Amino acid sequence: MKLWSDSFQDGATIPGEFAFCVIDRETPANHIRMSANRNPHFAWSDAPVGTLSFALICHDPDVPSVGDDVNQEGKLIPADLPRVSFCHWSLIDIPASRVLIADGEFSDGITARGKPGPASIGSMRHGVNDYTSWFASNADMAGDYYGYDGPCPPWNDTILHHYVFTLYALDVASLAVASVSGKLEGTEVLAALQGHVLAQASVTGIYTLNPALNPDL
Repeated sequence: MKLWSDSFQDGATIPGEFAFCVIDRETPANHIRMSANRNPHFAWSDAPVGTLSFALICHDPDVPSVGDDVNQEGKLIPADLPRVSFCHWSLIDIPASRVLIADGEFSDGITARGKPGPASIGSMRHGVNDYTSWFASNADMAGDYYGYDGPCPPWNDTILHHYVFTLYALDVASLAVASVSGKLEGTEVLAALQGHVLAQASVTGIYTLNPALNPDL
């Protein structure tokens, strides 16, 4: 099975329009500003015989495991700090007849307190992404963040972050997710995939909000 994006090349930088935040060049003291937060384009081909649906998951495996120094003036997040995964998107029950996702089709702008879900276009369903927990203590932003919300790595991180978009071809038309929270957590979606994956393919993009790592972003 093949997966590609017209929004960015595999292994290349994700353009800012597909991110939650970009570097604030006009007011450097702010470090970052909110961006267009559009979901990227994806298309696929050569799904195996027997495919009844698809699932798409995006995660960042480079998130600091300790948040004490995140976005703190005068501090840097060291490259050797252990990293954990952050889910940016889980979309399930994609019909087997689908061969693409258009850019901006599922996300076009930032929605404070999160986009609604889990119901999405047609019979598709969205899980919550990890901005749900990230903003939990923020009175202005707290809520359930369903669907896609793009990159916003710490502006003081010393490594590039990788955003892995993986498409799974499944042998079921609708994925049965045993959700403890009722919110279709990304980890629960991954668990539900087990035993149903016929094929998978990934595209990875990189992103940073640290000007020292990418002066042109």
